[in-house]
Amino acid sequence: MSAAAQFVRQGKKIVAIGRNYSEHIKELNNARTKEPFFFLKPTTSYLPTGGKVEIPRGVVAHHEVELGLVIGKGGRDISQDAAESHIAGYALAVDMTARNMQDEVKKKGLPWSAVKGFDTFTPIGSFIPKSSVSDAHDLMLSLKINGVTKQNGTTGDMIFRIPRLIEHISSIMTLEEGDLILTGTPSGVGPVNPGDSVECTLADPTGKVLAELKFTTESRGGGYQFTP
Repeated sequence: MSAAAQFVRQGKKIVAIGRNYSEHIKELNNARTKEPFFFLKPTTSYLPTGGKVEIPRGVVAHHEVELGLVIGKGGRDISQDAAESHIAGYALAVDMTARNMQDEVKKKGLPWSAVKGFDTFTPIGSFIPKSSVSDAHDLMLSLKINGVTKQNGTTGDMIFRIPRLIEHISSIMTLEEGDLILTGTPSGVGPVNPGDSVECTLADPTGKVLAELKFTTESRGGGYQFTP
């Protein structure tokens, strides 16, 4: 099995795109960026489907369901025309965010590493081969909490499309086989509380489900505690 198909175990980095859906930008009162904006998440934040997200003490955790793309062929300065050949496949993911921590560090101009990087803060589905997806910009992303739909959007609403994302990221840092790019979240983000059950789906235009991702949440005992 290739490193790309085993990206959760063998990938070296998670590159997460922010502010890539207009309605999500509006709901958080953020400014739209002139070029793709990204941050890094550690691979230790991966949580396979069926696991439990641990919410640290004092943290208000928000869900952000996203399409992830898995790099199959590494490269630097990849052109948009060549971008497709560097994609091995896709994965359904959730970018968990310590929202109250993020609000504080944004005011101070500080990095987001802790906000996004807690263990279990990247619930991740199984690898989806590229051949199973006819158009990555025509997929439906949904997320439910305790059976209630919270996010329901289409990847067609991305501001910066996948080839542009790959071009931009690889102009700054080399992309390697097994790296995951999170492409942004549609609107509807909100809190997840200890004891909640979360279900996510990725579907094609016909309604065929390409991936499911499920997890529960619990309070983390010990470790970091956020105090504003």
